[in-house]
Parts: sequence; structure tokens; C-alpha cells
Amino acid sequence: MKKIILVISICLIGFSVQSQEVKKNKNAKVTLEVDGVCGMCKKRIETASLKTPGVKFAIWDVKTHQLNLILDENKTDVATIQKNILAVGHDIILSKDKKISAKEEAYNSVHPCCKYRDEEIILDHEGGMKKQKKQ
Repeated sequence: MKKIILVISICLIGFSVQSQEVKKNKNAKVTLEVDGVCGMCKKRIETASLKTPGVKFAIWDVKTHQLNLILDENKTDVATIQKNILAVGHDIILSKDKKISAKEEAYNSVHPCCKYRDEEIILDHEGGMKKQKKQ
């Protein structure tokens, strides 16, 4: 009888050890690269990130296109944040060759000055094009 109780106890301990989850970080730092060209893009990207439950901090840099986040992994994950950014019309760059593009409908909903896929708009924001005088 003692041996049976011992064997059952060892089995239960083994199962409880296996079922424990990996601890998730309450203040995980994540960096994403998100396309955009201006201050309005910055506000849109940061707002979409911060409206995601579990995101504590979000700041996007216009020049580097880098979005720095602090999030609670118990409440959200990176895929959810990416989905929310794509929904407001901004592409996410995963690597040089890979990116997740926002749907055309979402991209077309951004302000005309925020059309980051248009080379003329990019050059205009960088000061590459000189504004022509009205005649």
C-alpha cells in the first residue's frame, strides 16, 4: 500500500512540473519597424499600439521607423499589436526581404500626406522636392 501511494505521489508531482508554464514578462521590451513618413503617422502608429490592452509604452521614430514597445506578455502578444498597426494602414517590416503589408483599404484610409508607399510623398517629407510657387 505504501509503495502504491509513493508511486502515485511521484506521478502527480511529475505531471504538475510538466504543466507549469514558462513565466511571461510583465515588462517585455519589443522593437518593430513600421513604415510611415510624418508626425501624423507617428500619432496613428503609437495610438494603435497603446490601445492594445497590455501595451504600457509605445514610441515611434519618424527617421528610423523604429517602434519601441513595453508590454505585458500576460495580456497581449506582438502579433496582436502588429494586427492593430496594420488595421490603421501601416506596413510592418520584418527583414530586408520580408514585410507585412496593410490591406489597401486600410492604407487608403490614411491622410494623403501619409502615403508612405508613394516616392514623391517620401521625397517631399525629406525635403527632396521643392514646393512650386502658385502662379
